[in-house]
Amino acid sequence: MKFTIFQESRIGRRKTNQDRLAHCYSRNALLMVLADGMGGHLHGEIAAHIAVQYMTNAFQREARPMLLDPSMFLSRELSQAHGAILDYALEKGLREAPRTTMVACVIQEGNAYWAHAGDSRLYLLRGGRVHLQTRDHSRVQLMMDQGLLDVRSAATHPDRNRVYSCLGGTHLPQIEFSHRTPLKVGDIIALCTDGVWGPMGGEGILRGLTAGGNPAITVPRLLSEAESAAGASCDNLSMIALDWHEDSGDIIPDAVSTQTMALSDFTTRMDSFQDMRPPANDMDLSDDEIETAIQEINAAIQKYSK
Repeated sequence: MKFTIFQESRIGRRKTNQDRLAHCYSRNALLMVLADGMGGHLHGEIAAHIAVQYMTNAFQREARPMLLDPSMFLSRELSQAHGAILDYALEKGLREAPRTTMVACVIQEGNAYWAHAGDSRLYLLRGGRVHLQTRDHSRVQLMMDQGLLDVRSAATHPDRNRVYSCLGGTHLPQIEFSHRTPLKVGDIIALCTDGVWGPMGGEGILRGLTAGGNPAITVPRLLSEAESAAGASCDNLSMIALDWHEDSGDIIPDAVSTQTMALSDFTTRMDSFQDMRPPANDMDLSDDEIETAIQEINAAIQKYSK
């Protein structure tokens, strides 16, 4: 495989960052995963962190150096991540489990497979247009499907952040899966939270990621544009973007080639729970509280890891 990839998360104008994201690759497979936590103080970000860390750990166990069945992996592990969040809520004695959206994508043998629950999105950009994108599991999307709202009205609707499928919570998630999608050289895959696509829309994301430069240039520039457009109401913003290249000897700046990786090697980028906490403020946790949260996250993940 040969690709260029970059990820970034920003707090926006919120007091905490409840988004989590990661990517991980072996010699023959790659995982990108992103979550947007929902819930009260701390719990939303823990739900997102459990989900992303669980998926990343599962990928590292199984992609040696590739997955037996990418679609089955996504189905099984998203469901297990949901269970890990519920177990955390049970252990903490919470009246209701915290929730998180999730979108995850696996690339293997030149094909992409993805799954999502909620309104965190995946875009596949090809040939200067939005070739494919996920369909939000949201009340506003249902109203648009019924012809009750247009795109302009949906952007400002008071229920635009209401989702009917997520990991955690009181209901089983409705997880939607893609077909196997062969990739072409020059394809861009982008995963992002609503803090990015909300103010930018699909056309803004297309314009930002195809304006020139690799993802290490286009992603920060796009997030800055989204922050500016959102203004004082800016939500957390997170994006992973990947440019797919031809697996050849051509030198591409900042590109990753996995051909020389050992069968058991992995490269992972996921910020720690503590690294995702904002600078000290009135919502800040003590070192002991952070350590306790990390232990609870690991315990919930461990129970469902096999």
